[in-house]
Amino acid sequence: MFRLLSVVLLAILTVCGAFAPPAAAASSRLKACSIDAVSVRGDWGQMRFRVDVADDNAERGQGLMFVEQMDRDKGMIFLWDEPQHARFWMRNTYIPLDMLFVDAKGVVKHIHHEAVPRDDTIIDGGPGTLAVLEINGGMSRSFGIDVGSELQHPAFGEDAAWPCD
Repeated sequence: MFRLLSVVLLAILTVCGAFAPPAAAASSRLKACSIDAVSVRGDWGQMRFRVDVADDNAERGQGLMFVEQMDRDKGMIFLWDEPQHARFWMRNTYIPLDMLFVDAKGVVKHIHHEAVPRDDTIIDGGPGTLAVLEINGGMSRSFGIDVGSELQHPAFGEDAAWPCD
């Protein structure tokens, strides 16, 4: 009898929206679009990163300089109004980073793996870059994120490879 009541209660909560099974809840969180989150997907699966946004010259110039540690699900997205030739360096950056260079449709065109902290060597992402997603060094290889992966973020608009819902 108790088991039957539990099943009925669970069904009522689910129908009323008060309870969502973990898989459904995770799935809906991954599909939600907000300026401070980026979802990444590919044949390897999908992930979501909480991001700080650098969308003006001062913010892009500062980037992740002087950051001593970053949560595993955290990153920074650099955004421009128009695609351009993007170049970075690691001066005053204390943690290794993976840099995902992304085109106007939200498709990863190049990944620079594990950029070396405090290195002044220019990291060239090539032309046609609308955004760069920086995440902890090694994350791309660890999860299988590769060229051709797609990002979901409001910056890519309705013509994106993976548009916001």
